Amino acid sequence: MSSALTDLFPHPIVQAPMAGGVSVPQLAAAVSEAGGLGFLAAGYKTADGMYQEIKHLRGLTSRPFGVNLFMPQPEYAESGAVEVYAHQLAGEAAWYETELGDPDSGRDDGYDAKLAVLLDNPVPVVSFHFGIPSRDVLDSLRRAGTLTLVTATTAEEALAVERAGADAVIAQGVEAGGHQGTHRDIPENDGSGIGLLSLIAQVREAVSIPVVAAGGLMRGSQIAAVLAAGAGAAQLGTAFLATPESGANTLHKQALTNPLFARTELTRAFSGRPARGLVNRFLREHGPYAPAAYPEIHHLTSPLRKAAAKAGDAQGMALWAGQGHRLARELPAGELVEVLVGELDAARTALPDGGDGR
Repeated sequence: MSSALTDLFPHPIVQAPMAGGVSVPQLAAAVSEAGGLGFLAAGYKTADGMYQEIKHLRGLTSRPFGVNLFMPQPEYAESGAVEVYAHQLAGEAAWYETELGDPDSGRDDGYDAKLAVLLDNPVPVVSFHFGIPSRDVLDSLRRAGTLTLVTATTAEEALAVERAGADAVIAQGVEAGGHQGTHRDIPENDGSGIGLLSLIAQVREAVSIPVVAAGGLMRGSQIAAVLAAGAGAAQLGTAFLATPESGANTLHKQALTNPLFARTELTRAFSGRPARGLVNRFLREHGPYAPAAYPEIHHLTSPLRKAAAKAGDAQGMALWAGQGHRLARELPAGELVEVLVGELDAARTALPDGGDGR
């Protein structure tokens, strides 16, 4: 792993940026203060909202942190499929006594405005999801003193990340909770995701830039495994979702270990893009019919998800979670980092080569 990145945080633990109000400044600060790399999620926020969270975070810690951006999405041509899905959701809107959202509420997530803020007020690390920024963007961030990471779900995507000039690639296995960071949303590829350990091996053989491993990691022993496989650090999301500092809804936190939600699935039901969540009523009933239309479906279902949360109905919420969700621990984020580091050290000690992959 490039020393420029690992010098920022003493422990090889990155808190995944979880959009939708989960990765709040308090969570990122607690992780960074404990020696990991905390992250803010700028997805679904305005540029000013992102800026205010960065200011808040800087007031909580002087340690390095990161900010994650969503890449703008290409135009979706089949508007008829969105209309059909909206018709199928009419009963949900009536049940929750709300209106469906406007599917044409924007495709770029304020990308240019957020980049302008991050160039005027540089942060230590910026990561990108759903595609690769241009070389000009990556070079501009580098000149501002910012290290850049881009998510990839295949070796081919990782190679494209390296060619674009990013400092590191986040290898996201199919086990990961929330949205898969595929660069192109191809429905024919649904269900063909690669497991994390296989992905790390393929990415390591394809690129020379550092690799951060992401996908279903919940224990220090798993972190040791991905480090031994060639990653330089591990990114954990669901593990931090249950912490008191997380901004996740209480129902979401409780569902991680609730026996009623025994498994996860990749679904397009809530957003129109493959995302892994706990299987609930909404996912079961609407997942088979949801079209590949992001962010149109995200905008369409947003009022439904908010209404379900307000009503205390976890069966109508998007309960994003990785495959390791049953291993979630309700520990303060800083304490969780310490526990993970202890488990990592113990696992490394048990390995013949010290767990460094030599």
